[in-house]
Amino acid sequence: MKVLFLTTAHRYNDDRIFYHQALELVKRGFDVKICSLSSDFEGTIDGIQIESYSVLDQSSKQKEDLFLKICNAFRPDSIICSEPLAVIAAGKYQKIKKSSIVYDITEWYPSFRMLQPYSWLLKPFHLIKFFLIQLYAGFLSTHFIFGEDSKKFPLMYWFPFKKKLTLPYYPDDIYIKKHIKQIEKNKITLCCTGRISKEDGIDNFFQTIDFARKKKPNLEISILIVGAPKRDSDVTHFNQLLEKYAWKNITIVKPTSFETFTSSYSDADICFDLREKNFEYNNSLPIKLFYYAASGKPVIYTNLKAIRKHIDVSKFGYLVEPENSELIADLIINYTENPSLYDKHAQNARVNYEKKYNWDLIKQTFVDFVKQSEK
Repeated sequence: MKVLFLTTAHRYNDDRIFYHQALELVKRGFDVKICSLSSDFEGTIDGIQIESYSVLDQSSKQKEDLFLKICNAFRPDSIICSEPLAVIAAGKYQKIKKSSIVYDITEWYPSFRMLQPYSWLLKPFHLIKFFLIQLYAGFLSTHFIFGEDSKKFPLMYWFPFKKKLTLPYYPDDIYIKKHIKQIEKNKITLCCTGRISKEDGIDNFFQTIDFARKKKPNLEISILIVGAPKRDSDVTHFNQLLEKYAWKNITIVKPTSFETFTSSYSDADICFDLREKNFEYNNSLPIKLFYYAASGKPVIYTNLKAIRKHIDVSKFGYLVEPENSELIADLIINYTENPSLYDKHAQNARVNYEKKYNWDLIKQTFVDFVKQSEK
């Protein structure tokens, strides 16, 4: 069976597409190809054919034509698409050769970042336009994969009889560096990873550390940041924060490859994500949470609805209101003064991952779903 992955926004070596789904299918004897429109590469990696181009600046028509050309050359039995544009191109190919179109929905469409460039007067118009495009992609699709329950709206409700699968973002253990630490009484390393911006919680992270330093001056706090700002405005804002909080022991590491991601924060005692609670974030399950747990790291996360619905974080950390810096500082200090609690949370993080949140538990369901999609 030939399976083609089409994606516009994701790179060809995306963790979900390449490292989990595509590699698993290759291991099971599938003929697999990935086409991305956000990065240049052509060749074969670990048995996966890749034809990828950096053409996001081209028109929708040009991108559709490129996808259609690749479909015609590869002749897939099943096409797994990550965005509406990929689904629309696959729909045109389906008129030539009957194949299944599996829409793998892991992102909000439209996302708030898609609407950011437009003025407040035009935002409602573009919101409706993107929503209708999403419905059209749902109409063309033959199957749905949902990354989480909250992403089922609106497609599952508009097309309730289409076959569907919920496939969470659980990690494969071969990509995990397990590093359970023992807390020191007056020394701690605090970490955040990913995109550095105000909405992603960098201000809340620094304000929390400021409170902890003032509450316990003899506590030696090291800061590990793995990531980078993307927008120019985020770069400026981050530099202003570094000037304002001119502390020692701040380590900033550029974004790493997926294979080395969990190694990049292995020295951390606690991993943070104090993102703002807008609608999209509140209803999205952060993927990194599973990786932190797999590494054996206690977490302090924004109290998001999606997390409460899927994961009992109280076993290995805390859900907090991100602006409540004084309370979060108390939680940090409490770990340093109660090493047995820290050890319990660190051990529980790994155990919960092993029992509930790892790729081995769901990979067969995914393979079976793709096999059945051909029928």
